[in-house]
Amino acid sequence: MEVSQRTEGEVEVIAISGEIDGSTAPAAQSQILSVAKSDAKILIDMSQVHYMSSAGLRMLLVVYRTVSGQGGKVVLTGLSQDLEDTMSLTGFLDFFDHFESVDAGLAAFN
Repeated sequence: MEVSQRTEGEVEVIAISGEIDGSTAPAAQSQILSVAKSDAKILIDMSQVHYMSSAGLRMLLVVYRTVSGQGGKVVLTGLSQDLEDTMSLTGFLDFFDHFESVDAGLAAFN
């Protein structure tokens, strides 16, 4: 798994590629939370994530709670159909705005 980060205006764009599981979720969480300051705007691009275990879902929940607890917002983009279905069935999509593309996600912050 790889995590890259860049800034687009006021939005921190985090791109994750590879599998998110019990061995990789802690590193992803740490890198995402390193940019979670007060009123943070974080977009997580998951277009290159093809597998996510329950550890990945927990990681996203921790990120959501941390960022929203500080007045920020987290947006997900590029969810595969399998990930979107899983997150919908488990209720996780109720916490996140999600969009097909990074551009659409960035527009949601404006």
